[in-house]
Amino acid sequence: MTDILTVADEAGLVEAVRSALEARKTLEVAGRGSKRGLGRPTQTDATLDLSRMSGVTLYEPEELILSARGGTPIAEIEALIAARGQMLAFEPMDYGPLLGTAPGHGSLGGVFACNLAGPRRISHGAARDHALGARAVSGRAEAFKSGGRVVKNVTGYDLPRLLTGSFGTLAVLSELTLKVLPRPPLAETVILPGVPPEAAARAMSAAMGSSCEVSGAAYLPVPVSGRIPELGTDGPAVALRLEGFEPSVKARRAMLIAVLQPFGGVEVAEGDASARLWAAVRDALPFAGTGERAVWRLSTAPASGPLLAAELAGDLGADTFCDWAGGLVWLLLPGEASHADEVRTALARHGGHATLVRGTAAERASVPVFQPLEAAHDALTRRVKASFDPVGLLNPGRMHAGM
Repeated sequence: MTDILTVADEAGLVEAVRSALEARKTLEVAGRGSKRGLGRPTQTDATLDLSRMSGVTLYEPEELILSARGGTPIAEIEALIAARGQMLAFEPMDYGPLLGTAPGHGSLGGVFACNLAGPRRISHGAARDHALGARAVSGRAEAFKSGGRVVKNVTGYDLPRLLTGSFGTLAVLSELTLKVLPRPPLAETVILPGVPPEAAARAMSAAMGSSCEVSGAAYLPVPVSGRIPELGTDGPAVALRLEGFEPSVKARRAMLIAVLQPFGGVEVAEGDASARLWAAVRDALPFAGTGERAVWRLSTAPASGPLLAAELAGDLGADTFCDWAGGLVWLLLPGEASHADEVRTALARHGGHATLVRGTAAERASVPVFQPLEAAHDALTRRVKASFDPVGLLNPGRMHAGM
């Protein structure tokens, strides 16, 4: 049975990593364990449990900054800032429903370790774009900090951005400082029903290229559209979100309807219906509760997304939908087989990268979960890994075999 090392503060974290380093024992890094199914399965000597390393250490609503320890539940942070009319603008996804665990259990460190961002990615950037500073412990058992409490605080290497998206393979995040933003008082969703893939791509491109300030753009074909009641249709539909103060939203809604007029008539979802719709898109809820059927996230050019999704649906019998104005394609395959070669071959014709986000342990061990690295990128990645974790102590093989 794998040992569990529970730490409550940075000093304890340093000591735990140092002990493992001296004993040459590998560590699985776990904030609250909600995303263990992401990445390649690892075989480690011990699990480093950060769940007690929790709590907000700084919150200055007037300055729009917050600091919290790595194991702090992201739901706790969102509730705290929502009470002050603020939000995490990158809209982090909750992987719990998709991976078969309880919702709302993800940690702040896990969100940044996986660089999670939801539909607002197209208007506000990814998680790494909101990181101001970080404290962490490397695989050398060395505590370090980088960044600070303002946006323009970096000279030299921007380590918070480097660590974001590294899946705990470089260092263990002990504390993060990030920016928060005011929550828009009103959100509405303009729904364009009945559009085929090519028209959907053109409609989303027109919306994003307009001055309407769209903060969410998704294409939901059949059968996914039928699993989101707030769409009000069983047919394919484009959903476009507008946020802000009421006069602005109403004016931009009229502008957006005019932009979409060549594509057909529209409907509008307001209030809670709009919020539920985007929560379903953010958390891939149409794919939740489907056992261990393989699920992919494909990143590609927005104009290619709906066409790529339709191609894979036809060739592999997959259910699909698009987020990020077509730049993110979600793919649910009919069985546990990942069909990695077919998926990546289809993607190569459009450009981009693919990640297997849900699969059996056997599938995740036998195929590249993350996009295979080109030679130069692989060499650079290995040098960075060796700089932070020279003996391969932290999450070995989580992202790439032998690394």
